[in-house]
Amino acid sequence: MMVLGLTGGIGMGKSTAAAAFRRARFPVFDADAEVHRLYAKGGRAVYPIEAAFPGVVIDGQVDRGRLRAVLGQPSELARLERIVHPLVHRAQNEFVARARRHRARAAVIDNPLLLEMGDAWRVDFVVVVSAPRAVQMQRVRRRGTMTTAQIAGVIARQMPDAEKRRRADLVVRTGLSRYHSRRQLTPLIAKILA
Repeated sequence: MMVLGLTGGIGMGKSTAAAAFRRARFPVFDADAEVHRLYAKGGRAVYPIEAAFPGVVIDGQVDRGRLRAVLGQPSELARLERIVHPLVHRAQNEFVARARRHRARAAVIDNPLLLEMGDAWRVDFVVVVSAPRAVQMQRVRRRGTMTTAQIAGVIARQMPDAEKRRRADLVVRTGLSRYHSRRQLTPLIAKILA
């Protein structure tokens, strides 16, 4: 079974690429969704995060707005990552093991921090989605969940797009249309299915 790593910065088009893999019937692990589960009521990260950052847990779940407000220093972000990243690794490993048991042709790890977390060695092939900065900003602004300053802050903390592209086995340009993006994945999907 081939394990594909799908990554790219915020607003780069990972969801479109992940949907193409799902249509090919490849199981996809969504690291962002896993973090939401870890932060939710009963999630494995709730109590360790509350111990590290008192006051960020409301009604048994991590309040992301409050958490963002206390993450002003790089050392605080590193402390959060020491809690969350091992839990995400564990979930990724469980996902890959399940995919192997079900004899999937390929499994996809959709993780925006795949390269930042040093997880490239865990996958056989790295797919990086990339779009021009203006497109990236526009996509994230359309979500309506962050200010322009917050978006810029997230982008600044992520590995630069040029470095991600340099480390990729395949770069999917997502600045045009969804059709164009999916079409770039077609040869890879066909090769796996052949």
